[in-house]
Amino acid sequence: MNRDEILEKLFRSFQVYYDVKREGTEPPFVAEAVFHTHDEHFFLVKSAVISEAESREYVYFAAVECLDQETLLELDHSAWARGMEKVRPHGSHRNTDVALIIVADTITEEAFAQVSKLRHYQSYRFGFHGWSNYRLVAIEQSSGRAAYNRLGRSFKKLVCNTV
Repeated sequence: MNRDEILEKLFRSFQVYYDVKREGTEPPFVAEAVFHTHDEHFFLVKSAVISEAESREYVYFAAVECLDQETLLELDHSAWARGMEKVRPHGSHRNTDVALIIVADTITEEAFAQVSKLRHYQSYRFGFHGWSNYRLVAIEQSSGRAAYNRLGRSFKKLVCNTV
């Protein structure tokens, strides 16, 4: 299975809950997926709102031939920066998460070890206006192995079914 086939399977999996945009994405990413939910609880009438919660997630997909440490850090920085540009914290904002999924033909050992160390977190007004987490997955097409950061392990089942 080549890089494009792996990406296509990932896109199909994400299209169930996310809006996947393949055309018009800015390099270095080949696609972007967006998830948005708004939850409201009210008492008897809709004007008596008890609580609201808004969650968003932005997933960036990258495809490279060889993932080395320098390329990994560039993709990491670019995904986090683009995700943070879209955050609008307010009273009912719960979270805005950013995820990066990299599919590479080969991954150097240094980059493979670096993936687990990359993490970002941001809270807004001590968490009262929400927070942002970062998930990262790097998939090596040639061997079928994958590397995850701590929060990226939630994608493990999805990746195992894809590769």
